[in-house]
This record gives sequence, C-alpha cells and structure tokens, in this order.
Amino acid sequence: MADAAVVRALGDPALGSAVADWFADAARDLPWRAEGFGAWGVLVSEIMLQQTQVDRVIPRLAAWLERWPTPADLAASPPSEAVRMWDRLGYPRRALRLHACATAIAEEHGNVVPDDVDALLALPGIGDYTARAVAVFAYRQRHPVVDTNTRRVIARAVLGHAEAAPPHRRDLVDMTALLPEDVAASTVVNAGVMELGAIVCTARSPRCDACPIAARCAWRAAGYPAYDGPVRQRQARFEGSDRQARGRILAELRRSEVPVPAAELLALAPDAAQLERALDGLVADGLATGDPDSGYALPGS
Repeated sequence: MADAAVVRALGDPALGSAVADWFADAARDLPWRAEGFGAWGVLVSEIMLQQTQVDRVIPRLAAWLERWPTPADLAASPPSEAVRMWDRLGYPRRALRLHACATAIAEEHGNVVPDDVDALLALPGIGDYTARAVAVFAYRQRHPVVDTNTRRVIARAVLGHAEAAPPHRRDLVDMTALLPEDVAASTVVNAGVMELGAIVCTARSPRCDACPIAARCAWRAAGYPAYDGPVRQRQARFEGSDRQARGRILAELRRSEVPVPAAELLALAPDAAQLERALDGLVADGLATGDPDSGYALPGS
C-alpha cells in the first residue's frame, strides 16, 4: 500500500467507528470490563494477561483480588505469598513485579493506582502497554493502547501486511490515528481493535467473513500476500525444557513452608544438570533464595 493510502486509512474515522459498532455486540463479558471494577483490578488483570490465556486468568484474578483487594494488602504480604498465589499462570517473575508495584503504590501514592501515564511508567515492572491500558480502561483517558492483537489488526487492515513487524514506537502513532477525538469513544475503539485481533483477526486462522472491517482491509484487498518480514524465533517446546524444570522446582517450593534441601530439588527429574541450571536461574531472577547447604525457599519466606 502506498504511503498516501496508508495515511488516508489511518485517518479514516469510519474504520474505528465500524470496530466500535461491532464491539458493542461482540465484546466478551470479561470481569475487568465491568463498571466499577477498579484501577487496581485492571492493573492486576493486565499483568496476568501478558502471555497468558483469558480463561486461565479469570479464576486466578478473582482469587487474587479476594485475598488482596488493594495494593497495600498485597504489599503487607511477603513476596513468597505472591509467587505462591501466582501458581501456574507462567512467567512467575510477574508476581514479584506486581508485589513491588503494589508496594510502591501503597507507599508513594496513598494506596491509589495513579492515573497519569508517566506516574504509572515509574512504577516497578510497568511498561508502555500496561501504563496506557490502566489509564485508558480504568480512568477513561485518550491514549493509544497497543498489544499484539492491535498491532496485527493495523498491520493487516491498514498496512496490508500478513503480520505485524517487530514492535516500534510507530505503533502508538498508528493507533492514535485510529482513535476518535471523543475520549469515551476512543476507549471503546481501543478495546474494540484489541478484541477484533483476539477473536476474529487471529494470527493463524483469521475469520474474515465475520470481520466488521473486511471491506476496508488492505491485506484482503491485496489478495492476502504472504508475510515477507523478519523471521521470528519460535519459542522452544515446553516438554523437556529448562522452563519445565523451573516449573517443577517452583511447584516444590510453593508446597513447602520450610527450605527444601538441594538434593530433593535436583532429584525432581532425571537430568540433574538441567535442574541445577534451572535452580541457579530461579535464584538469579529472585524467585528462590538459599544455597546448597541451607536449602532453598521462595523469596521472603
């Protein structure tokens, strides 16, 4: 697609309006979309949803907020409890970052999640996406919210590419161009484009027949050209991986209230060298503490 056509597409308010109209009927009933859900709940949900499926997050989010309804409640618990409560959501360093974030909110912001993007970005573990998502979905501000799904929709519908290029600051500019000036409407478009990418314009099996902007899609109009950008490295399979070894060790540490002897941890699977490497990695990441003589435990236990 020529540059001038891209500019016209990005500035076309009809595209955002079509997505908003579709979203009004197609939006999934998700807890963090409920009126009055609260900024703390939105922040927790956004961190949990990173690289984790929605259906796995919903029950864990409910349990988390029941136990720690405010940042100060979480900050008052040791980090080990955050890791233990995280259970099998994956990427458990997020639990430590969330605990550090809660501590900062409790101590520096009067136990209220800040509504300013820069203040949110200054919190531990909060990046561009999460800061803008909280400002938009909790505080109804006008900012571009760009996740993997959003980038894929823009890449296809606007730019005519099968896949999005690697993340770039330009993504925020592209999404901003799709947002209506009205703040309330911009929130809906942010959520709608994200939802469209999650359930219709999916990575492997896009449902173009159900897409509300199919008639405006540059990729479809071009005959669905194949992706010719940089080849992305695919994540190694989980079975037999170091990630699986880390998970086995963490599961054992979660079950114990006292330090677990190193010998027990290194006997959890046949490959002791892999387990030792995984254990060293957990200690380096702050997810485990201890040494071979005293045993290992969750941080802050």
